[in-house]
Amino acid sequence: MFRVAEETAEDWWEVEALYDLCFAPGRSALSSYRLREGVDPVPALCLTARDGDGILAAAIRYWPVLVGDAPALLLGPVAVHPTRQGEGLGALLIRDSLERARLLGFGRVMLVGDAPYYGRFGFEKLEGVEMPPPTNPDRVLGIALVPGAWDGVAGPVTRAAEG
Repeated sequence: MFRVAEETAEDWWEVEALYDLCFAPGRSALSSYRLREGVDPVPALCLTARDGDGILAAAIRYWPVLVGDAPALLLGPVAVHPTRQGEGLGALLIRDSLERARLLGFGRVMLVGDAPYYGRFGFEKLEGVEMPPPTNPDRVLGIALVPGAWDGVAGPVTRAAEG
């Protein structure tokens, strides 16, 4: 059994250590990280999953961005500890956080990732949405949390106002 909760300030270093463990050392050089610099994440959507002993097993974060002039959420990173992979924790956090985002009134979510994995949650390739280079456009995916939320939304993805 896992307990999902909003990430707290006390969780921050442990979550960062999990991301360091799960991703390449150069993760902070990715274009998605440029969109996060100087911007606060969305606290209600930054979640952790801990096992019955309180050990961090997985984490997910969301950041506000603009696509053209339209606000959107950037999902990521999401990570599952290597010893807990294959237990459905990534899917649990993605589904839970998308539902929380919908209930909070957010209309659209985007990410950079693998379509076969994220497609099962409803993400599809976004046309006309331009992540900063060197992002592969085939990996720019989005989901509408309300019908039509991505209709007519296009342009460069930029940082939201600094937090």
